[in-house]
Amino acid sequence: MMAAPIESLLNEICESEDPIEELKSLRTAVLATPVSGLRQAVSGARLEIIFGLLNTNDKEQIEVCVEILSRVLQALEPVQLSQNYKTALQSGLNHPNDSVKLLALTQMGRVAGHTDGVTQMQNSAQILRDVIQCISVERIAVAKEAIAALSKLSNTKAGLDVLFHSDLLNKLKDVMLTSDIIRYRVYELIVEVSRVSPVSLGYCANSGLISQMLEELTGDDVLVRATAIEMVTNLAQSQHGRQYLAQQGIMDKISNMIIAAESDPFSSLYLPGLVKFFGSLAIMDSPQQVCEKYPVFLEVVFSMAMNLDPTLTPVALDTLGVLGNTVEGKQVLQKTGEKFTSVLKRISKVVADGATELRVRCLEALAHLLTLPAIGCQPWAQQLMMDTPGFVEWLMDRSVGTGKEAKDCKFEVVGAVLSSSSAREIFGGHNYLKLKTYLNEGPYYVNAVSSVITEGAD
Repeated sequence: MMAAPIESLLNEICESEDPIEELKSLRTAVLATPVSGLRQAVSGARLEIIFGLLNTNDKEQIEVCVEILSRVLQALEPVQLSQNYKTALQSGLNHPNDSVKLLALTQMGRVAGHTDGVTQMQNSAQILRDVIQCISVERIAVAKEAIAALSKLSNTKAGLDVLFHSDLLNKLKDVMLTSDIIRYRVYELIVEVSRVSPVSLGYCANSGLISQMLEELTGDDVLVRATAIEMVTNLAQSQHGRQYLAQQGIMDKISNMIIAAESDPFSSLYLPGLVKFFGSLAIMDSPQQVCEKYPVFLEVVFSMAMNLDPTLTPVALDTLGVLGNTVEGKQVLQKTGEKFTSVLKRISKVVADGATELRVRCLEALAHLLTLPAIGCQPWAQQLMMDTPGFVEWLMDRSVGTGKEAKDCKFEVVGAVLSSSSAREIFGGHNYLKLKTYLNEGPYYVNAVSSVITEGAD
């Protein structure tokens, strides 16, 4: 139905010397037309008019053209894009305006994610070089879109062959020389590609770029080191990634870095990253295996929790909470005996007199750590809850910790407490009854008082 107005507007734009008003009318028409209708309404030759109008310094004109093209190109199949608009998209990649680059990269990502599109791109090395060049653009949104497009390309063997077995790999290495920041954007791409499958990891490893990234773990620049640890942690999210890192001796290397950090005055910049690495490893594999094989991990977590350093303690609390989320993790912590008890007492003290943000983190960590019946029903743990100012109130306050995980966690704590004979004596009759009510109401009970008040207000 809208085909005719769109067609006539394109004719008007073609004939106008200053087409901004006509472009705005076209934008309105295009946004009001269903995608299926756009497919029929726009012929290939006509879109070149809009692409041509991007060649201006008028920012408003560029913005309107980008909005029109974003909508219209979405209606076209990826293969149509690569066949009919290859030149226009390539111009977009090299356009000085970032929003035009983003438009072109988004469409290139659609082409790269399509089997036939990959075949087209195999014969378009220059376009891919331009996509790679966009990784070095200052604006992070542009670089991210370029990384996303190249990642999609790597989902097929044909795409991997294009990216890693040609001069494109050299182009990637050249772009890396721009700066530390750009080098790490390329590492981000390599990690993204590596996580897809063992095959894609093999391509990345053979390129030499993963080993180059791993060498940066022990570089002189502590900020670069911190970023390298983050990348390695992301690589470890896949099982084949963890196997590769283990084969390369990276777990042992990071364990040794934790040991060496004690004598490094700048370690607070990268130590949290090292701890997060082993924390995520423990969750994905086995808390017991990781803590037994790398005992320094738990030692440093306890130390960070005890020392109340504003940059280190939050990470320690989060790690303890993550370990405390699993039965095996709780058992590992319990095995350390007095060390763990000291940490719990320290956490409860922070709840009493720490900064607000830290107190919230401590309460969340305590909730995770005290959920296991083996701990929650222990008189010493119950006494710790009572001695921690605000903990019992926080536990029974349904207006805080409103996510499902938080609700389940609180409910488990209450259940663990009430399963023991010591609860009434330690918590007192009043709190004991409130806890029983909480348990009977279930984890997702919503207090109806607020809605009654609202009705009254009307």
